[in-house]
Amino acid sequence: MAIIKPFKGLRPPKNKVEEVACLPYDVMNSKEAAKMVDGKEASLLRITRAEVEFNNEEGIDSHDEKVYSKAKENFKKFQEKGFLVQDTDAHYYIYAQTMNGKTQYGIVGDAACEDYLNGKIKKHELTRPDKEEDRKILTRHLEANIEPVFFTYRAVPEIDAIVSSIVINNAPEYDFTSEDGFGHHFWIIKDAVTNKTIEHLFNEKVPYTYVADGHHRTAAAASMSKEFSRKNPNHTGNEPYNYFMAVHFPDTQLQIIDYNRVVKDLNGLNTAEFLKKINENFGITQVSESVLKPEKLHDFSMYLDGKWYGLSANKPTYNDDNPIDSLDVSVLSKYILEPILNIKDLRTDTRIDFVGGIRGLKELSKRVDVGEMAVAFALFPVSMNQLMHIADTGNIMPPKVTWFEPKLRSGLVINKLNDY
Repeated sequence: MAIIKPFKGLRPPKNKVEEVACLPYDVMNSKEAAKMVDGKEASLLRITRAEVEFNNEEGIDSHDEKVYSKAKENFKKFQEKGFLVQDTDAHYYIYAQTMNGKTQYGIVGDAACEDYLNGKIKKHELTRPDKEEDRKILTRHLEANIEPVFFTYRAVPEIDAIVSSIVINNAPEYDFTSEDGFGHHFWIIKDAVTNKTIEHLFNEKVPYTYVADGHHRTAAAASMSKEFSRKNPNHTGNEPYNYFMAVHFPDTQLQIIDYNRVVKDLNGLNTAEFLKKINENFGITQVSESVLKPEKLHDFSMYLDGKWYGLSANKPTYNDDNPIDSLDVSVLSKYILEPILNIKDLRTDTRIDFVGGIRGLKELSKRVDVGEMAVAFALFPVSMNQLMHIADTGNIMPPKVTWFEPKLRSGLVINKLNDY
């Protein structure tokens, strides 16, 4: 069963939380991060994207040793200036997010690195060594989980009931709306009995947890726990570095947003030739100048030459008995991207780009209309059941399949690893 423990959070005071809180490090580039910290002395981006402190050195590499050292220096300053304050007792926390009138509630707790190594924490994506190494270096410098990982688990009614009771009967510690319009709400679970009950329920009722977003941070945390243990001659296995911070959302509250594709050219084909090849494995069900949105699995929308095309995959292009072959991203790659457009590797081919559904389908037509791309494909989003089934069967999803929104705000709580 899954081990999820309370921990002593390092948190901003109420009057600083909106300034400290920021988007996760990997959803922006350095220039965007520099704009986000403008006028915000306490923005956590000064730690998670510390290259913003070197604006007088144009083009400094975010992986430069000076950047990691500056992150460590700023982390210390944030604590000295009272931007971050250590809780005296170990707690679970509730972190809720509101988007489009819908709120999802997660429990913030320490997941066990050992659970990741033994498969109780399940993954559905491969990690890139360079991105994993970046998070390891930052963790080594800070000796802290500076940002949470986004986890899910199969909902447990007893846990849902505890969360609901706390939310109904207690005012949140933090409650604000970020600049993107999403609500963020945060409670501290102070009652010792409640904390113990939550720990027991996870240990008894949750056999596995699942990485929804944050595979690199999870892998880095597990790797760093080994490194820290080797450096500690008195290692017992109970030290904070044996755990890492994650927000655990029940699967029933989450929804995956579509993750779409745009391609720069038609691989030498004209429109008529391209459509003829498409028609070999897909029925063209509709042609419209208005946006067409896929309404069910194995239906696609395609934007080409100022028109939207509704596409329906013919059998046997998909196999619903196979967790990977049932994915529409697999169907698209196998029957359009690879054989027609000659895009073999989604990770390295520069002719393809990916657009999160949060931007809307008009973003796809916009990129084609301005001539940046030649064709766009909109997909029906993957379900939580598909994601968990793939993880349960030990399979790995193709690149760029799942998009979760809202993103977790960093800085609401931090997990220090050297508190022992």
